Amino acid sequence: MVDIEERRTRRGGTTFLLVVAAIAFALAAFTRLLGIDGTRYTLATTALTPYFTAAGVVLGVLALLLRRWAVGTTTLLIAVVLVAAVAPRAFPDSRPVGVGQEVTVMSANLLVGRAEAEAVVAAVKEHDVDVLALQELTPAMVLDFERAGLDRVLPFRHFLDEPGGSGSGIASRYPLSPRTLTPPSTLRQAGALVDLPGQDFEVLSVHPLPPVVDAGPERWQRDMAGLPEREFAGPVRVLAGDFNATLDHAGLRRLLNSGYVDAADEVGAGLTPTWPSGALWPPPVAIDHVLVDGRCPVDTFAVVDIPGSDHRAVVTRFVVPAP
Repeated sequence: MVDIEERRTRRGGTTFLLVVAAIAFALAAFTRLLGIDGTRYTLATTALTPYFTAAGVVLGVLALLLRRWAVGTTTLLIAVVLVAAVAPRAFPDSRPVGVGQEVTVMSANLLVGRAEAEAVVAAVKEHDVDVLALQELTPAMVLDFERAGLDRVLPFRHFLDEPGGSGSGIASRYPLSPRTLTPPSTLRQAGALVDLPGQDFEVLSVHPLPPVVDAGPERWQRDMAGLPEREFAGPVRVLAGDFNATLDHAGLRRLLNSGYVDAADEVGAGLTPTWPSGALWPPPVAIDHVLVDGRCPVDTFAVVDIPGSDHRAVVTRFVVPAP
């Protein structure tokens, strides 16, 4: 009789733990599926969607193995919906045939000017970069780039450098014309028109304020809302930078729904993390992106470790179609 009671107690305790875990998983899942960016805590949770999707699958299978049929079935059903949203990022999409000018764009967050300028320039040379978008560009970092010879590779520039983390800039192999592509934002976001032979295109160095700051996500939401949607009748447009958002955040999905494609997602690298570089905590996530006008077929995407920065740079090559 005592053994039976002990087994019932253990079974009840196991069921309780499974139910609590399943409820926590379901809350996180529905926050993502319903597109609720919400508070800084829910935003941080949404960034971990690939992780808790995998955890949900494991939890559901475990519950079924323990014959907690209701918990296991419900958890697995929710997990399958999330898998359908997340898994395609690991597989390349079909590439349409594109005729036009090949362009390589790189974006690098410089960690308030602590990144090694020589490493950035070396990556620009190695990947034959045409346009470089920079975030957290400081006046001291500009001098470092001059000493490292960036201007010899990318002679044209539009820099909005400032002390701290609010500066940004664009350097290019082709002539640039400054463009205001966003309303005033918390951090500066340099925009420019690139005078590409045959077809000009716009580029924006993206850097909304992180949503997990103590003040809350309101300024991040405002900055994200100010990012320009694709204009079907306008010039080709590319948004490159540190979005402080993953493909699971509603603010970023809004831009994709307007006609951009995520370069990493297009080539099957959409789950490749970019921050924090070289660390396991917090769990690495993909918050640096190149959003390319949907008219531009994407050929390649890569991440590059930059010593001194907590972000990995992102590099993509795509085709700007002929007019």
